[in-house]
Amino acid sequence: FRTGHGLGARRTLLHEALTDRAVQLGIPILPRRVRHVSQYVDHVTADGMAARFLVAADGLHSPTRRALGLDERPRAGRRPPRYGLRRHYSVEPWSNLVEVHWSADCEAYVTPLDPHQVGVAVLTSEQLPYDAQLARFPLLVSQLGTAGRTPVRGAGPLRQQARSRVAGRVLFVGDAAGYVDALTGEGLALALTAAAELVRCLREGRPQAYEDAWRRLSRNYRLLTKSLLWTRNQPRLAPLITPAAARFPGLFQHAVNLLA
Repeated sequence: FRTGHGLGARRTLLHEALTDRAVQLGIPILPRRVRHVSQYVDHVTADGMAARFLVAADGLHSPTRRALGLDERPRAGRRPPRYGLRRHYSVEPWSNLVEVHWSADCEAYVTPLDPHQVGVAVLTSEQLPYDAQLARFPLLVSQLGTAGRTPVRGAGPLRQQARSRVAGRVLFVGDAAGYVDALTGEGLALALTAAAELVRCLREGRPQAYEDAWRRLSRNYRLLTKSLLWTRNQPRLAPLITPAAARFPGLFQHAVNLLA
């Protein structure tokens, strides 16, 4: 990246760092489940707690988004939904780079996490077990060998469309605001950037401005990810993606930095 190197880290470590920072700032953390949201002229309540605004960061299949009727149904004839599966392996990384392995129907992403661990995520449109997906990458399977591994975790369908990011006094951020695909790996970056814009809009007393701000800051992510995903789904074009990136490294680097 233009601003430096990226580092791979397990999501659990990131969560710990974010939680520790919230504690340092004196932000109370209440481990409660929100089952009901009600809106009024000057406040909103969530499971009995009242506030001026509610920021819903409740994930890909946001219960809050669904309860407010903001889920947008997929159009007829759209490509099969995509899913993500991941597992961590107790093996010494063979590279200090993130690797992306391609097959006809899925991709495998390898991230070195520490001196003795790598993460392997698979993105696919086929609902098959993780090991069946990984078998499409024999070189990767041989590198992982018989190393210890964590249970498989998954998510999907990945594409989620929301009618709006603002519904009265409820605002959505992160995957709950809508998601295209994990192909470009920008979910967290977009979530953190959008969170800063959301706070700015609330501090300025203009919550409705957040919708335009979200569309503006996510435009590159949405356009590039949709374009790459469309190309990925074209049998004749998909095999040309990696050779094109190798032949035009400047163009590839520009696309990476647009997303980052």
